Amino acid sequence: MGIIKKEMGVPPPGSIPLWLNPFALLKRLYDWVLSWAETRYAVPALFLVAFSESSFFPVPPDILILALALSVPARSFFYAGVALVGSVLGGMLGYLIGLEFMELIGWRILGFYGIEDRFTALQGLFRQYDAWVVTIAGFTPIPYKLFTIAGGACRINFAIFLIASTVGRAMRFYLVGGLIYLFGKPVKTFVERYFNLLTILFVVLFILGFAVFKWMV
Repeated sequence: MGIIKKEMGVPPPGSIPLWLNPFALLKRLYDWVLSWAETRYAVPALFLVAFSESSFFPVPPDILILALALSVPARSFFYAGVALVGSVLGGMLGYLIGLEFMELIGWRILGFYGIEDRFTALQGLFRQYDAWVVTIAGFTPIPYKLFTIAGGACRINFAIFLIASTVGRAMRFYLVGGLIYLFGKPVKTFVERYFNLLTILFVVLFILGFAVFKWMV
């Protein structure tokens, strides 16, 4: 698992402060999440990252699934399952936030991601496509947490929401786990060679997910 270690040194003089550089800050968060893969708490960490990402945390669990599955390809589906359970339960928390605690915390989360002014348009998506829009958000880089909170705020059918969340998240996580399970050695060689680039790609996809979301609504 040495491929996961990252340099966390002090930035050189004249560089942009971390708090003024969202890309660098998100990259640091990715590195921090990855660092858990080298500890005995890797599986609980995966569960907690998947759980929190569904309601407020910015870093998706995919990169941790990838790191853990590459270390033990035979357990790829297990790691995908841990992420699925954590993510669906976290989505239920997001739904509850939107349903009962929108004024207390829901608007703050939407405001943190800069999309509170798009909420009316998001309501229109739910009116048109119901909870199944959550499936799309659960599978793609579109920020899933925004849809779980909005789903509760829009009071969409909870049973459909739960099914849609499970389907979307399962397709995404088991796709990652399945590829590593089937093609473990070639995938591991590829990832070891381009790990830094792939990590940056995850960050870029995350940012693009927000851009796509804002374009949609």
